[in-house]
Amino acid sequence: MSTERVIELLETAYMDELETVMNYQTNAIVLDGVRAEEIKESLQQDIQEELTHARQLGERLKQLDERPPGSAEFSSRQDSLQPPEDSTDVLSVIEGVLDSETDAIDTYRSLIDAADAAGDPVTEDLAVTILSDEEAHRTEFRGFRKEYRAD
Repeated sequence: MSTERVIELLETAYMDELETVMNYQTNAIVLDGVRAEEIKESLQQDIQEELTHARQLGERLKQLDERPPGSAEFSSRQDSLQPPEDSTDVLSVIEGVLDSETDAIDTYRSLIDAADAAGDPVTEDLAVTILSDEEAHRTEFRGFRKEYRAD
């Protein structure tokens, strides 16, 4: 596998992290209700971590003599994470987060494989670290989903 594939996946992951920040922030603002508070708090906490991921990915692109993509190169992909019409529809936000985290996990696993094949242990290590964070987020929101489905 080539360095070009590593760059492509780094750029994808970078833009996905920034889109996640936007959607987490929006959902943390629009959700209403007592039951939404724990989800809103979790989203707010995850925003900083996702921003850190984006910064790390952007820095890695720079280290590889590339530049992180700007907003003109952005195209949204997180349809299921859009804020719900019903501001009390917490379950749809939980499902959107799970979709987003699963997509991120798939991207980081692909990046790990591509970096390994390209002989890029630094990118591979970064992807492994971020993958662990994304898996932890997904586990947390799977727990939230269980609670909401039990009601």
